[in-house]
Amino acid sequence: MFSVLQAPALTRSMLLRAIQQGHRSMICSKPPKEEIGPAQSVFAMCVIALSLLAPAGWIMYHLPEYRRRPTTQR
Repeated sequence: MFSVLQAPALTRSMLLRAIQQGHRSMICSKPPKEEIGPAQSVFAMCVIALSLLAPAGWIMYHLPEYRRRPTTQR
């Protein structure tokens, strides 16, 4: 019975070891292949900000509607 409980732990440790051995960092110390201009950087930051703030703005705008209790029809 003990060997049945021990088998999943052995396979889990072997799996973790295999994952850690195959992991390599992709750090480069070379200059970039393509320069990114300030316009592209500003555009990317605006898109990220819009994607984060638009849903929050939608919820804040519609908050009074969400607070209203639905009227039940009899």
